[in-house]
Amino acid sequence: MTRQRTISGEAGGEREEQSNWALRPRRLAECIGQRQVIEQLGIAISAAKQRGEPLEHVLLDGPPGLGKTTFAHVIAEEMGVADRVRVTSGPAIVKQADLMSTLTNLEEGDVLFIDEVHRLNNIVEEFLYPAMEDFRVDYTIEGGLGGRTVNFRLKRFTLIGATTRAGMLTAAMRDRFGLRYHLDFYDAGDLVTILHRSAGKLEIDADDGALRMIAERSRGTPRVANRLLRRVRDYAQVRADGRLSEGVVEQALGIEEIDGLGLDKLDRAFLRALIETYRGGPAGIEALAATMGQSRDTLEDMVEPFLLQQGFLTRTRQGRCATHRAYDHLGLVMPKEPASPVVDDAEPNLFGV
Repeated sequence: MTRQRTISGEAGGEREEQSNWALRPRRLAECIGQRQVIEQLGIAISAAKQRGEPLEHVLLDGPPGLGKTTFAHVIAEEMGVADRVRVTSGPAIVKQADLMSTLTNLEEGDVLFIDEVHRLNNIVEEFLYPAMEDFRVDYTIEGGLGGRTVNFRLKRFTLIGATTRAGMLTAAMRDRFGLRYHLDFYDAGDLVTILHRSAGKLEIDADDGALRMIAERSRGTPRVANRLLRRVRDYAQVRADGRLSEGVVEQALGIEEIDGLGLDKLDRAFLRALIETYRGGPAGIEALAATMGQSRDTLEDMVEPFLLQQGFLTRTRQGRCATHRAYDHLGLVMPKEPASPVVDDAEPNLFGV
């Protein structure tokens, strides 16, 4: 079993999520960062409330850990239905019957939140189309030649879908969301503000410089920032006087092998494989995955987004290429001549995420 990466934006299990709930904002006014999304959502919510209608269906996309689930619950709170949120996920819905009881029990204005909505199978997705568009479902109650399809009317509800891979959604599904928002990585200033609030709620005594150091290594992700804050708190409690100083942060994150720019051992291994094995690229993702002994999905979902955003990596038609910044960060010299491309036979589209 692979150890959870400290700087992964993926949820770290039920216990961590329960701890995070106490740190999350409840209203739009409490949200930090994502200013354009907050402004657009505020207008849409206010307009729906003035008309006395449920909010249009909402699609939230972006890397894990940026607050898609938080925004879903904030929307429900703003619409006055915080206690009427039904939560499920794409992989958990295997057949139509898995959704039928939920849909028919929704009251006017209720919120149905589907995480990883891109992982719905085709049958369930098509079953959702009339529910989202016309607020009705056609359900087959008997199988075989004598099967009967019954039409059920639904009360108007709001479906909020969250996805880390918007490109995997079908156009038909994507078009049924009236409101679509992309969540970007947070800047260090916003993360410092989030960490100040979290430190206050957790009763952690921390220097401003220490919180900024944590923010700068959090990969632009609030979930990672809060996780690192708890890791450093534990270190300070056991190895120091309990107060978070810059020195304590440096020592604590050194144990976690997280460097000054937020890269961990796997990130550096990815860049070293690209540079040392493929002379900086271009190289296909399947070749890199095989070289590292990792799955393609792991590299595409958990490693590449941050490296691309921070300018350590580029993607071309021939494959992945390391940048000057990657060489400088690893203390290596960039070759004068580019390497020959290493293209994957099984990878016709090198731009897919």
